[in-house]
Amino acid sequence: MNANLNAGVNADLKPPAEAVTNVIIAGVGGQGSILTSHLLAEAALHDGLEVKLAETFGAATRGGSVLAHVRIGPVWSPVTVEDEADAVVALEPLEGLRIACKYLKPGGWAVLNTHPWYPVDVSVGRARYPSMQEIVSALEQLEARVLTIDATGLALQAGDARASNCVILGGLFALGVVQISEQSILQAMEHRWAGRERLLAVNRLAFETGKQEIAAQVGGGERVGPLSAETPC
Repeated sequence: MNANLNAGVNADLKPPAEAVTNVIIAGVGGQGSILTSHLLAEAALHDGLEVKLAETFGAATRGGSVLAHVRIGPVWSPVTVEDEADAVVALEPLEGLRIACKYLKPGGWAVLNTHPWYPVDVSVGRARYPSMQEIVSALEQLEARVLTIDATGLALQAGDARASNCVILGGLFALGVVQISEQSILQAMEHRWAGRERLLAVNRLAFETGKQEIAAQVGGGERVGPLSAETPC
């Protein structure tokens, strides 16, 4: 066993909270949530960090709920403990609310794509999809710090709506929640789209657009960085 890991484990086999970053990526099938988690994990490995992944899928290949846990640091389980996620980033806003209710810690970040993916019951008029304001208000009642971004629209501007996951990844990077270098994220993207220059260029532009959009919302264009012990939630 890694000596550093062993030294950081307390009596109940749980490493110190400050040594671990927990990110959950939520969406529905076909949006690229799992790919986003793999890019993030590969970037963490590039930077020499410990990382664990866990993924869950809904019943449908496209349209079913998809959830990816990315845990960076010395942890035993790949699944985030309830109420301990530092950030929930959601390619589908209602999925973001659903997951944040269970996993997001008070004061954690919730980053939501504003473009909904309507379930069948909503499409046929059997159910009502809540407004973005209702979703944001519900998250704020959980003491979440909520940011919204038109990831789908920005991805279209970058050249492909499928790049909305890289817009969200750029937004997550801008928050500074994950201590991963931008170079390592770009290297992971180069590895993923090796030999496909157009897709690489589109996704790199989408990442940069998401990064700038979220940085402008919260830090005047600068990367925010993690909460310090003195930062109020």
